[in-house]
Amino acid sequence: MSTRMNRRTVTIALYVATFLAAIEGTIVSTAMPSITDELQGIQQYSWIISVYLLATVITTPIYGKLSDLFGRKRMFIVGAGIFLAGSMLSGLAASMPQLIAFRAVQGLGAGALTTIPYTIIGDLYPFEQRAKVQGWMSSIWGIAGITGPLAGGLLVDYVSWRAIFYMNLPFGIVALVLLLTSMMEVSAKHKRYIDYPGIAAFAAGMFAFLYALTILREPDAASSTAEIVWLLAAAAVLLTLFIFIEKRSREPIIPLQLFKLRTISTVNLVSFLLCVINVVAIFYLPLWIQGVLGESATYSGIAMIPLSIGWPLGAILAGNFIARFGMRNIAVLGSLFLIAGSAGFMFMTAHTSIVLFMIYTFLSGLSFGLSLTSFTVAVTSAVSWELRGAAVGSNNFIRTLGQTVGIALFGLLLNTGTTETIDAFKLEHSLHRIFILLGILSVLVLLVMLALPRAGAEDGRAASDSADASSQKG
Repeated sequence: MSTRMNRRTVTIALYVATFLAAIEGTIVSTAMPSITDELQGIQQYSWIISVYLLATVITTPIYGKLSDLFGRKRMFIVGAGIFLAGSMLSGLAASMPQLIAFRAVQGLGAGALTTIPYTIIGDLYPFEQRAKVQGWMSSIWGIAGITGPLAGGLLVDYVSWRAIFYMNLPFGIVALVLLLTSMMEVSAKHKRYIDYPGIAAFAAGMFAFLYALTILREPDAASSTAEIVWLLAAAAVLLTLFIFIEKRSREPIIPLQLFKLRTISTVNLVSFLLCVINVVAIFYLPLWIQGVLGESATYSGIAMIPLSIGWPLGAILAGNFIARFGMRNIAVLGSLFLIAGSAGFMFMTAHTSIVLFMIYTFLSGLSFGLSLTSFTVAVTSAVSWELRGAAVGSNNFIRTLGQTVGIALFGLLLNTGTTETIDAFKLEHSLHRIFILLGILSVLVLLVMLALPRAGAEDGRAASDSADASSQKG
């Protein structure tokens, strides 16, 4: 398969698409009170976000593999089209059940927006340039973290909560037009095999597993123990069946051979751990500010700004220095920053200076930017064109899975007191337990990172340049 394209225009289109996927979580969270107030569905509050994440997690590796089979451009257009249709329908929703259903449609398309742009960048640029471009792309997630709540608040206050969904349409259409007019992909004419049994077993197994974790996060989870056990048992059976199918499939959705590559297997493991940790920074640090210190949501948002600055800064620095110092060294440096930030959180008290808190959050954000960007470059550089989509898709899937598991795991340790009011003392004690576990996981991240191949950068450059030379033109 070969491609002809205007690199700059295609890259801009991919940046726009990535921004839409990145901002979706924060901008919708801001509008939730207005949505539930108008549609009268406070009991279904969490499902507006959960169903979107479920659909995104399940489809992420599927889009990655299908882009290997049918081309990046074609699958990106399919996914973006579904995402925009879901956005429009969500804006038109007249009830909570409708909105939840339309958010599921939106999530089915979002899997393409979170995977295929990184894959195309991997195809489009040689190693040194790829690291820089992917660094900027990774920084978009940090930028979205800052702009999402602000944009969401302005749209809800001065327009309508429906506008947060409609705003995807003009930007998404622009991205599609730019890609359609600037990227031409020529596919070889041969029959392609789609692993329908694998897709079905994977989707059903992951749905059962993620649905169990979703129930586990609910306040009355203890009353649903039997349901959770049955769901986890069904997930175990279905995912075992999935592995059995993949071993025999001509075109497995997640090629098991990927996990035989030391770089891929190590990166996937440490990505999972990092995203488990990432949940603490995103969800529990603001809770410390508001619940333990008793500050306002606005104050909490300001205190978290260093995280959103450190993340894109780390991503950009990683992109610029990976080719010079190697992916392993950049990733290890990121883990050292993570340990420093986690140690600070472990020893925080209600009297800790807010300045120190902001330094710790900055170090954490810097570590995520450095490490996760390095891993993206590692994955796209470790395999040839034919496996790149599946490799990127599986890594993104594992990252989102890490966040989902992290929410459930830390949720079991969290104690806010009664459901009506927050007990600051109990909350502080439970958050300290979470921060201690965070410190342990941070050290584990460093130990796993040390297993990365020392010559990762050079090997990646050689492998990717060889693959690109044979699969891509102009």
